[in-house]
Amino acid sequence: MSGIEIGLISLVAMVALIFAGMYVPVVLALVSFVSVWAMRGDVDLAIKLLGLATENSLSSYLFGVVPLFVLMGLLVSVSEIGKDTFEIANWAFGGLKGGLGIATVAANAVFASITGISIASAAVFTKVAVPEMLRFGYTPKFAVGVVAGSSVLGMLIPPSLLMIVYGLLADVSIGDMFIAGIIPGTVLALAYAVGIIFMATRYPAQVGGTESVETAGHRPMTVMAFSAKISPIVILVIVVLGGIYGGVFTPTEAGAAGALGALVLAIAKRRLNWTTFWQVLVETGHVTASVLLLVLGATMYSRMLALSGLPSFLGTWMANAGLEFHWLIAIFVITVILMGTVLDSISIMLVLLPLIFPVLISMDVNLIWFGIVTIVAVEIGLLTPPFGLAVYIIKSTLDDARISLMDIFIGAFPFAVIMLLVLLLIIAVPSLSLLLL
Repeated sequence: MSGIEIGLISLVAMVALIFAGMYVPVVLALVSFVSVWAMRGDVDLAIKLLGLATENSLSSYLFGVVPLFVLMGLLVSVSEIGKDTFEIANWAFGGLKGGLGIATVAANAVFASITGISIASAAVFTKVAVPEMLRFGYTPKFAVGVVAGSSVLGMLIPPSLLMIVYGLLADVSIGDMFIAGIIPGTVLALAYAVGIIFMATRYPAQVGGTESVETAGHRPMTVMAFSAKISPIVILVIVVLGGIYGGVFTPTEAGAAGALGALVLAIAKRRLNWTTFWQVLVETGHVTASVLLLVLGATMYSRMLALSGLPSFLGTWMANAGLEFHWLIAIFVITVILMGTVLDSISIMLVLLPLIFPVLISMDVNLIWFGIVTIVAVEIGLLTPPFGLAVYIIKSTLDDARISLMDIFIGAFPFAVIMLLVLLLIIAVPSLSLLLL
């Protein structure tokens, strides 16, 4: 068999094994090893090639950014900054129709700017925002839907773990990826707010809450209390993002500075003891190991594909078939959203991107813009059944038998639709991602 035939068979085998429930990094490594062995007919050569991929994939200084930002995000979560952020947002927007929903979106947007992990946002605001919205008369479906929808802002508003992974895979500047996500993230947050106002006005029974209840929740806040709650958030944002954009830090150094700042903050707020700190370190290790194993498997997979010649073949085939660029993007987005029903965001990126990058490069596509398109598309998968990682996180964190998984999926549906509309806008207007670069 030719390399292209083996490459095509490897894709089918990979999809079948993933759908069968095998761990994605193991699938990528196994399929890559067997495919190289079949192409070269030498098991020793296959071992050496994949051994080189293992050695080279994680040796870069840049990969230090992963555990540092994960550590910062988890320390921020335990320091209860999410609760403070929600209280500020509630003070600002609580008097509006659907105000607590808008407050949740605003708080998630701010929280995202200092964590970069959607899962952390979903867990924190399930504990903070959902009980408050239920207490003030909002429907359970709306309450959990707002949290599910707004939690994905954590991967679009910088710093973002997905942006870091994409930057490493695409070999583009992580700092540029962060900058490119600012306007699309802001647009998505504003679109959510407009959507909530529309739902609260047009379908009040589905949203719940009353004007009087919302006004009752609009409690005054002193200047001193406001300053005490907002200052830690502002400091961390300035240290991390200001350091990167101002050229003071590399992304890795910014991660270290942010992690140190979050540690000092957690200690100062007396939210960190030795037990909690150990749990944070262990969780950081788990998340980091999971991400880096995926990157390792993807490196093997991409080298196998390059050896097979399949990406070049697909590029030539598309050119000869006269497939226009917008059709290519449409096929890619649909594929990503469908895969999001069974896979997590990082796994989707690591499976698809090595296959499509050579095609994009041949078409001279801006990889920064394409990265934002990819991230929004894969984040839609966090809200779609049957997998919907954000939905499962909310369900497990909430631990309320009255609210089912289906309730959360139904509540998140309008926000998935809004995300899709924003994605189409980003595709149609690339300058939304590239204006600040």
